[in-house]
Amino acid sequence: MIHQLTAVDPRAKIGKNVTVEPFSTIAADVVIGAGTWIGSNVTIMDGARIGKNCKIFPGTVISAVPQDLKFDGEDTQTIIGDGTTLRECVTINRGTKALGYTKVGENCLIMATSHVAHDCIIGNNVIIANGCGIAGHVEIGDFTVMGGLSAIQQFGKIGKHAMISGGSLIRKDIPPYVKVAREPISYAGINSVGLRRRGFTNEKIFEIQKIYRAIFQMKMNTTQAIEFIEKEMLPTMERDEIITFIQNSPRGIVKGYGSGKE
Repeated sequence: MIHQLTAVDPRAKIGKNVTVEPFSTIAADVVIGAGTWIGSNVTIMDGARIGKNCKIFPGTVISAVPQDLKFDGEDTQTIIGDGTTLRECVTINRGTKALGYTKVGENCLIMATSHVAHDCIIGNNVIIANGCGIAGHVEIGDFTVMGGLSAIQQFGKIGKHAMISGGSLIRKDIPPYVKVAREPISYAGINSVGLRRRGFTNEKIFEIQKIYRAIFQMKMNTTQAIEFIEKEMLPTMERDEIITFIQNSPRGIVKGYGSGKE
């Protein structure tokens, strides 16, 4: 199932029922899981570890060396989880010695011409629409949806189940379960539609709404809001996750709409 007009290094480890279309190139230090389809004109470079049943469309480049002047040829990887689809001309760079790998989780969809830089960690079931730019060392949580032509500054963090509007420039961290939009990027409510689709109950959604109402709408600073939440709201997994995310955000989270700044 590997076309004769390909350049596949014989040392590459190719699983069963892998299809490689014409004019693709696969380097020696590559592992590809069973059932994966690789379109034409794809380049898979040393350090790539691609899971099972992935789909990689024409023009994609996986595991090129980082666009980082500090990179000195160290042995690093790009890890792609099972069931992930990379559309046309996606580029994913491998890690540097800072982390050692770039990772995209399982069942993700990264649409055409998007770029994932070195040392990023992207969770499972993430959707990244066309033309997005993700700088180095970015972390994106599970089930996040990132609108087209958006960009994330290096070392940025996005919590799981977030929804980012198209054309966003993300300079601050985005906590879990929220929607963000406008310019400058601002809190725009919780991602209630996405949460319902993933089985969250109305009671759980209301709990998350109460937490973010305290953070963004009760005229308290972030420290005061967290103290209020810890005192007035019962501990739950979601409550504690939101608090931990905010406390571990050195650059701070996005602000509420109308605050006049990020």
